Amino acid sequence: MKQGRLRVLLGAAPGVGKTYAMLEEGRRLRSQGKDVVVAVVETHGRAATRAMTLGFEIVPRIRVSHRGVELEEMDLDAVIARAPDYALVDELAHTNAPGLAHEKRWRDVETLLDAGIDVISTVNIQHIESLNDVVQQITGVPQRETIPDAVLREADQIEVVDLAPQALRDRLSEGVVYPEARIDAALSNYFRLGNLTALRELALLWLADEVESSLQKYRTEHGIGQKWEARERVVVALTGGPEGETLLRRGSRIAARSAGGQLLAVHVTSQDGLRQADPGALPAQRSLVESLGGTFHQVVGSDIPTALVEFAKASNATQLVIGVSRRSRLGAVLTGPGIGATVIRESGDIDVHIVNHSAAGGNRFSLPHPHGSLTVRRRVYGLVLALAGGPLLTWLLASFRNEDSITSDVLSYQLLVVVVALVGGIWPALFAAVLSGLTLDYFFVDPLYTVTVDKPLHLLALVLYVVIAVLVSIVVDQAARRSRAARRSAAESELIAGVAGEVLRGQDAFQAFVTRTREAFGLTGVRILVGDRVLASDGEPAGQDGGDRVVVNHEATLELHGRPLQSSDRRLLGVIVAQLASALEHADLEETAREMAPLAAADRVRSALLAAVGHDLRRPLAGATAAVTGLRASGATLSPADRDELLDTAETSLKQLTDLLTDLLDVSRVQAGVLAVAQQPVDLADVVPAALEQLDVGPAEVDLDLPADLPTIQADPVLLERVLVNLLSNALRYTPADQRVVVAASAFQHTVQIRVIDRGPGVPDDRREDIFVPFQRLGDTDNTTGLGLGLALSKGFVEGMGGTLEFEETPHGGSTMVVTLAEAAA
Repeated sequence: MKQGRLRVLLGAAPGVGKTYAMLEEGRRLRSQGKDVVVAVVETHGRAATRAMTLGFEIVPRIRVSHRGVELEEMDLDAVIARAPDYALVDELAHTNAPGLAHEKRWRDVETLLDAGIDVISTVNIQHIESLNDVVQQITGVPQRETIPDAVLREADQIEVVDLAPQALRDRLSEGVVYPEARIDAALSNYFRLGNLTALRELALLWLADEVESSLQKYRTEHGIGQKWEARERVVVALTGGPEGETLLRRGSRIAARSAGGQLLAVHVTSQDGLRQADPGALPAQRSLVESLGGTFHQVVGSDIPTALVEFAKASNATQLVIGVSRRSRLGAVLTGPGIGATVIRESGDIDVHIVNHSAAGGNRFSLPHPHGSLTVRRRVYGLVLALAGGPLLTWLLASFRNEDSITSDVLSYQLLVVVVALVGGIWPALFAAVLSGLTLDYFFVDPLYTVTVDKPLHLLALVLYVVIAVLVSIVVDQAARRSRAARRSAAESELIAGVAGEVLRGQDAFQAFVTRTREAFGLTGVRILVGDRVLASDGEPAGQDGGDRVVVNHEATLELHGRPLQSSDRRLLGVIVAQLASALEHADLEETAREMAPLAAADRVRSALLAAVGHDLRRPLAGATAAVTGLRASGATLSPADRDELLDTAETSLKQLTDLLTDLLDVSRVQAGVLAVAQQPVDLADVVPAALEQLDVGPAEVDLDLPADLPTIQADPVLLERVLVNLLSNALRYTPADQRVVVAASAFQHTVQIRVIDRGPGVPDDRREDIFVPFQRLGDTDNTTGLGLGLALSKGFVEGMGGTLEFEETPHGGSTMVVTLAEAAA
């Protein structure tokens, strides 16, 4: 019997359309004459999904009784007995009711596949076992039903049913996914935009990894050993020259040819510095890299080709783009093959692209600059030049020797000594001077073929050779040292400018410091410590024992891991530490400014308080005063009805005055941080009815949605009741007469959310930041509604209980106030 094939539709979240797509594929197969049955489909009350099942043969489910509840499960035996070509099985990770043949539905699917039945199924990313904990960290919701990764990877075909996060939220708001009563809680909890974006990325990455595994499996089965580059990583080498833009655009086109290709630009700063570099070129090229979707890196290396190749290999690069040398032909002849040839030789299996540009070979009439310091390589070159040039020059001069050529012979040997001094410094020059003097005396000064200094003049000539060689070598060495120092300073300035540029572009200053410090000195890890707290870190071994610590100020230290720094690096490190100290001081000043902001806000509140007291307290005070004055002046002549009316006016005015003063005292306690809170486990079923009773409203005006299994919360019952009264009074004031306010509650990630939902006009976008500010009525001119302290007090009370009060827009219009409080400890 042939083995059935499994096709799985993978979704990032409920509601993306997996079941609908499965049924749609079933219809397509039926139109081709295939025998398709619905083994089990969960519609979850969605009308569109239910309509898609019409016309299918549906295998009746089996009923299972468990703890007094009747459960319906897929009838595995009935599906096998029916023996269709295809079976549609929804929710692959589902846990079956106890007593069935298998505990999990994917086990049932394996049995169907063994029976030769092809299966189309669905699963969400949160049910994959390896991602279960990641999804819980993102959403805060544990998933108890999982499917092993190995089972899913054995599927013959896996497809992602993709839907943009905002589109899914729109479907949810329209009631396509959940009933209306669950929409608000779902949008604010599991279906937050950030959650959906992260889940979507997880699904796509998991499928990409599965594709990579399938490709590797195919290559193994077919014995394919050579390297297949499924993803391009293109490294572009920037020198700071004008050709950088051309190289970057070429590298970007190479990366774009492969889906998911990455572009990396790297600039290697060495002690030699840059040749004819434009100081403004690198910042402009960095901006271009970022606009092309790439990343910019800067490393320091004594040998530019080696540093470049090492960076490319560490980045797992597949392509390396460099420019044609800007040296002249004469420079290329005198200084060797150059960076391009060395990169090609050391790159290994990395493809190297040498791109022509307008600046190539542009310096045709200038001699190449010597390298900064006299390295061992240069001394060897000088020695080789002396050993090879001396015999060659002797052979040439001997071929054309005559009685009058002694002067040109002496000058020729002197030129050889100067050239050797320029190339190799003092020791090769001394060797060339002695060798040239002896050769000149042996071959060209009588008596020939003997080394005899019989005249003081000949000895003087030999001494002059040595003196000239030493003087030229000293000049060359000093020039090289000064050039090295100047270029080192240029490289340091470039590094500091790069860090400052990142800070000015709005990037995290401290992260920029540690990243650039690690790259500049070739370290494995760098971090900034403030006391025992890590302010910023970059690299793997941060925190490892044995790191080099540099004091920044009385609180902060810079910790370095990797190679020990040379004395020349310490000066640059000192500059970085000084800038870091300035950045820390700036951060302290910003923190001080933030601490001063509440004082300014308090001053504004006091001004508003004075205005409110002068305006809103005057009315009830005037009413009470007028009523008492009337009673005193005409008490004996008033009728009982008039007396009662004046007493009612006085009582109402004094009550309003008392309520206003109570709110003022409460808001002052909240702002002073001295609010008395008596936390205890509270059952919402006790607090919500008390708030409704205080407002004298009932089911005709308010709908309650309080689940029976809602956990108790940690709160102050008196303050919570006042919060609900304030929120309900606002909602009732703005809700139209033909609509009702909704009070709903739900549990989420060890918290309980209470939602007060109205269908009023809502709050304009430009005023949402002001709704929790004291003395704000947002255009409400009715002075009988109070001082505008309700929402400010409610927010202060909720925060005093350790919770949050937030505003959300109600789908289809209105406002939703969300109170979030922690569950009470068990």
